[in-house]
Formats: sequence, C-alpha cells, structure tokens
Amino acid sequence: MPSKADATIVDLGDESALDRFTARLAAALPVPACLALHGDLGAGKTRLVKGLAAAVGLDPDSVVSPTFGLVHVLPLPEDCRAPRLVHADLHRLAGAGDLAEIGWDELSAGPAWVCVEWAERAGAALPPDRLEVTIEILGESSRRLHLAALGPRHAAVLDALRSPVV
Repeated sequence: MPSKADATIVDLGDESALDRFTARLAAALPVPACLALHGDLGAGKTRLVKGLAAAVGLDPDSVVSPTFGLVHVLPLPEDCRAPRLVHADLHRLAGAGDLAEIGWDELSAGPAWVCVEWAERAGAALPPDRLEVTIEILGESSRRLHLAALGPRHAAVLDALRSPVV
C-alpha cells in the first residue's frame, strides 16, 4: 500500500480542469508508464485517456472506449516521449488469466503509455511501478481523482503534479 507521501487527491470542477490536469500529467509521465484506472461506469476513465492523448497532440476523437475490442494501440506524435498509447478496457475480462489471449505481455512491454480501465481485473499482471487513479464522481461534471504512486518512476509524477504551476 502506498504511503501518504506517495498519494494525493485532485479535485476537478469541470472538463476544462480535467484538460489542465491531463496536460500536466502528460508533461510528467515517464516512458514507460502505466495508469491503472478505477471508477464506476461513467466516472470518466475514457475521458481521462482522451485528455492525455489531446495533451500530446492526438485527436481526442481517435480515443474511444475499447470495451469490445479490449485494447486499442494508438501511435503518438513524433515529438511525444512515448511512441504509443495502449488503451485497454478490461471490463469484460473474467480475470487476469484472460490477459494472455489478448497478448497483454507484448502490449504492455516496451516504451509506451499504458492506460488500463478496470485495472483491478489485471491483478498481478500490472507493472509494479504504476500510477493508480481512482475517479470519484462528485457531480455532473466534477470529479475527484485519488492518485497513488507505486514505484519510484510514478512517485516522480506525483511530485510534478503537486508542484505549483508557474
């Protein structure tokens, strides 16, 4: 379990606040990186991935929930530190044992930003160094993000997100 020093809470009042947050997140993410996304249906897991993609110049409309395809791999612009964005939605999986069927080891390896919706279904298959993001619905467009860094690369992400915007 992460310590308090490795966790933080971010309140987002509306979608523009989410866009500002994902821009800061994109600037801080290492390569490779893993975002383990948790939250109820409609909490905004896919919206967060859209914001991350938009922050690096990808058309956010190219990011759609991979509920039925399970995984989408999107090439990122050449000036982005990560060459690809792997967006997985594991909602339909029975458990981590199903990951081999979708080629999880290959998809999650190498230089990429891996965003995993319903990450709890991946269990121990998630990288040990990752950012756990739990999205709580506060209102129609307001959200609370509970961020917990597991591992040193993602702890640095939290440090960057905590620093004041200059």
